[in-house]
Amino acid sequence: DYHELWIDPTSPTRMVVGSDQGTVITLDNGRTWSSWYNQPTAQFYHVVTDDAFPYRVYGAQQDAGTAGVASRSDFGEITFRDWAPVGAGESGYLAPDPLDPDIVYGGDTYGGVHRFDRRTGQSHDISPWPVSTFGQPLPGWKYRFTWTSPLVFDRVDRHTLYLGAQVVLRTRDGGLHWESISPDLTGAVARPTATDTGPPTIANAAARGYGVVYAIAPSPRAAGLLWVGSDDGLIHRTPDGGRHWQNVTPQGLEPWSSIGLLEASPFDTAVAYAAVDRHRVDDFAPYIYRTRDGGAHWTRADEGIAPQAYVQAVRADPERRGLLYAGTETGVYVSFDDGDHWQSLQLNLPVASVRDLAVHGRDLIAATHGRSFWVLDDLAPLRQLGDSALRAPVHLFAPAPAMRLRRSVSNDTPLPPEEPHGTNPPAGAVIDYLLRAPPAGPVTLEVRDARGAVVRRFSSDDRATPPAEPVQFADEWLPRLDPPVRNVGLNRFVWDLRYPPPPAARHRYSIAGVAGQGTVAEPQGPLVLPGVYEVRLGVADQTYTRPLRVELDPRVHVADSTLVAQLRLGLDIWNAMAEQHALAGSLRSARDQIRALAGRSLDRATRASLTALERLADSLARTSGGASDDLAG
Repeated sequence: DYHELWIDPTSPTRMVVGSDQGTVITLDNGRTWSSWYNQPTAQFYHVVTDDAFPYRVYGAQQDAGTAGVASRSDFGEITFRDWAPVGAGESGYLAPDPLDPDIVYGGDTYGGVHRFDRRTGQSHDISPWPVSTFGQPLPGWKYRFTWTSPLVFDRVDRHTLYLGAQVVLRTRDGGLHWESISPDLTGAVARPTATDTGPPTIANAAARGYGVVYAIAPSPRAAGLLWVGSDDGLIHRTPDGGRHWQNVTPQGLEPWSSIGLLEASPFDTAVAYAAVDRHRVDDFAPYIYRTRDGGAHWTRADEGIAPQAYVQAVRADPERRGLLYAGTETGVYVSFDDGDHWQSLQLNLPVASVRDLAVHGRDLIAATHGRSFWVLDDLAPLRQLGDSALRAPVHLFAPAPAMRLRRSVSNDTPLPPEEPHGTNPPAGAVIDYLLRAPPAGPVTLEVRDARGAVVRRFSSDDRATPPAEPVQFADEWLPRLDPPVRNVGLNRFVWDLRYPPPPAARHRYSIAGVAGQGTVAEPQGPLVLPGVYEVRLGVADQTYTRPLRVELDPRVHVADSTLVAQLRLGLDIWNAMAEQHALAGSLRSARDQIRALAGRSLDRATRASLTALERLADSLARTSGGASDDLAG
């Protein structure tokens, strides 16, 4: 759909069109247009992730279908290679099968449901009612669906999938059979009595039969425990898969306060959170409700959110009790005290409508309506942040386990910098530390193995060594050196899980480059073994330590003994290259001395001896293989 057209008043042949897919420009009165595939402007309704590795992020985008995209690419950046449509429609929920990440269930407009198989590309219609309600009069509907009907798996019984209409529907066999497990959970009258033929209003909508289930939140702690919200302002709860239902609507909640999203606590079956959206009744204030007694009592929990930032999503962190995230019409907020107080978590996220949030492992994913998907990598600092960390002059956060990954270098010619792409998450161990004041000296980071041997050492004083010879490509392709920094506040450093590179006068650069991230410079140091290491942060003569666990890529299946042998070989090669480099230095020094002597006035015999020595030095350099490069340097 096209929504905006701007015509340059000073040059009418220049026009800008805004559509659901993005913005395009013409400079020649519409004969040619720019692309909308060069901008992250997707309008997502919801977000969900699967359990693959790397995990995939799914969502339906307005007028552009569904998308499933890898959260990490093996090729250094996320490109068109890493995403694909996954069936279903433009506005519904997506639900990857928790038992098979290659199966994705997707909702379509007004109750359509599809089962998509990534392996074959087949999409199977499994809608609970075969007759489309799109454009049909409301009284004739068997099930009342909406533009975006909730479709979610039970978080304990992984065979059970729920769908919201005016009732909750359930399937346990992949959509072959559906059953209703609830009465009408909305405020609509059973038999519509209103005779109005005009548009529905707040006053007559219920009497005309309007009202749908708009949010379903299965508990992660108990199978069959569901919290269900409607778009007309009701919340119900069942503890037993629909056999018994209880109306637990917050007291005083006005009709047509849309329950945009519900979140069941990952820690307590009696705790839940409700994101309530009233902007369609011209109330743009943020509303988050919290219950701690199974819905008997609710408390407002939205202090600190901007007055006009109405809330569309609230999510609980699965590892830290009381850590909450909220998606609003203008951005993302975080609470460290179970919703009593909120503060902005905007960082570099564009101001955008955040329709949903998901927490996967250590990542927070935002579905924006207009700026695509965004991921906040590694929540470790938020999960550990507290008064003691904020009061300390220096605080080293406990790093999360690091995955031992290898970037693929088989993608041949790299993509140009202007090719649209997303940024990969950090590759290696993410090390975060807080500084309350600028340190007097350098900041150092040291990694030691289980025996206490130093594996790698970094300093804020580290500087990149310029290439020994001119490179044949632009600087943006050169390897980047990102040493630890000394900034006041939160600092982040990423260790690539490698030993230092062996000494070499020259490097070779892989063709598998990534613009802006640095091309792999070879030779590299060997990868470390999986296991436990120690991180040491040095600031102003004080040392702060934390353990770090390195884990093997779960896609790799290899014996520990093989990895040990691989590392031993890599270190042997490293030592041989170091000896070779030292030999090359000695040969270069000897050659220079010989040339210096050759410039003097010498007798014929002495000059002949020096010439023979220079030839011997050159011969030794050639027979030492790569050392000839060092000698040439």
